[in-house]
Amino acid sequence: QVQLVESGGGLVQPGGSLRLSCAASGVTLDYYATHWFRQAPGKEREGVSCISESPGRTYYARSVKGRFTISRDDAKNTVYLQMNSLKPEDTGVYYCATDWVCNSDLMPPTQIRGSWGQGTQVTVSS
Repeated sequence: QVQLVESGGGLVQPGGSLRLSCAASGVTLDYYATHWFRQAPGKEREGVSCISESPGRTYYARSVKGRFTISRDDAKNTVYLQMNSLKPEDTGVYYCATDWVCNSDLMPPTQIRGSWGQGTQVTVSS
């Protein structure tokens, strides 16, 4: 049984940082692509970043490029999303998901063929 568990969300002031984790069980993440999505209130879920299977190519949405960094710790079977210089528009529920594909197009959530986590709330506010 595949399980993805996100953690690390919280309330942070603009300009602050958070590191989200996506811990996996029942699946070896370095054999698959892992995606981060987010959903703001009243908006559609959107792709934020993804990391491919090994060697781990990374891709980012234009809105987060240069501020967010996705990485994977194979020993911990965990994917991270380091978020710096956070803005109020980064507020939302962040989800991780697995698939076989990760490329610069950042596939829409409806095309994800693997598993989803339950999400973690990120709120950027002063």
